[in-house]
Amino acid sequence: MTEVRLTFKDMCAKFDVTPRTLRYYEYIELLAPEKQGRARFYGAREVARLTLILRGRRFGFSLEEIRQWLLIYRQKGTQTQLEQWLDMADRQLADLTRQQADLQSSITDLRALRETAAAEIERLRAVTAAQS
Repeated sequence: MTEVRLTFKDMCAKFDVTPRTLRYYEYIELLAPEKQGRARFYGAREVARLTLILRGRRFGFSLEEIRQWLLIYRQKGTQTQLEQWLDMADRQLADLTRQQADLQSSITDLRALRETAAAEIERLRAVTAAQS
């Protein structure tokens, strides 16, 4: 089986991230590509890590939360990392559920206000038509 080895440019393209993003993730030690001179190469470990990072970002986790979670694996192993993941997921699910309720309330209020404005426009048109 061949080892995955992506260039910097390939990694950006594969994950649809900017070079700045990839460099930043390296700077804050989320990624550690192999370096040969100025070139960077990303193996299977870095591909897996970036997959987890981007998934974590999509779920709303901060980069620091993701960084701490990734460190757990190296320091304490898989079980501890998975236990931490469950705690993080539960907190994030509660937060997203609250945000969802807030959004639904805002949508309901906006729809009601829109309907009121539409009804007022119709009333004003009727008054204007009656005066003509």
